[in-house]
Amino acid sequence: MGRLLQIAGVIAGLAGLVLQFCITIPASMEAGRSLLGSIVFYFSFFTILTNIGAVLVHVSLLSPAGYAWFPAFAGPRARTGVGVAISLGFIVYATVLARLWQPQGLFLLCDILLHYVTPVLFVLWWLVAGADGRRTWSDIPWWMIYPLAYLAYALIRAPFAGEVPYPFLDVAKNGAASVAVSALAITALFIGLSVLAVLLDHGIGRLRGKPATRR
Repeated sequence: MGRLLQIAGVIAGLAGLVLQFCITIPASMEAGRSLLGSIVFYFSFFTILTNIGAVLVHVSLLSPAGYAWFPAFAGPRARTGVGVAISLGFIVYATVLARLWQPQGLFLLCDILLHYVTPVLFVLWWLVAGADGRRTWSDIPWWMIYPLAYLAYALIRAPFAGEVPYPFLDVAKNGAASVAVSALAITALFIGLSVLAVLLDHGIGRLRGKPATRR
């Protein structure tokens, strides 16, 4: 079951990422961005980066060649961190962002694949085969590096690019206080999901007869 979920995750993830790239770049250039600017725009979304991470986790574990190319994504800490991040993206999109636009056609297909299908497949895989029963509280600061680095990138890029990937990060429109509240709320959600991941990992470890490591 775990391997089937991984294969499905790779197929859905790659299909969504490639298709999104193919339709985003022309649309972005039509909107006035250069080719380079359009590529940077594409890779400026948390959803895109996190889905790439999820695909690399699957690929690194499916074959020796994948592991040789992407060993950093094969470890239990990394794959649990990706699981937390992709869960965050799923929740924020479903509760906040989905109502802000109505994608049609291929954009709708990408929306479903990247925001719903791949997160669900990844979390199911993690529950079935990805958890190892040895995650610790000290893993959480490591997982926090990715969303905090992304937040810093998005805020630093905004004045130069004149745009933000997500409307709640728009300091010019919403004000610094509003953006700070949004950032703190999402950070708190990420920490809550991280705590839940550690607890679930401990529970799965006990079910599999592996003692949890707590520190």
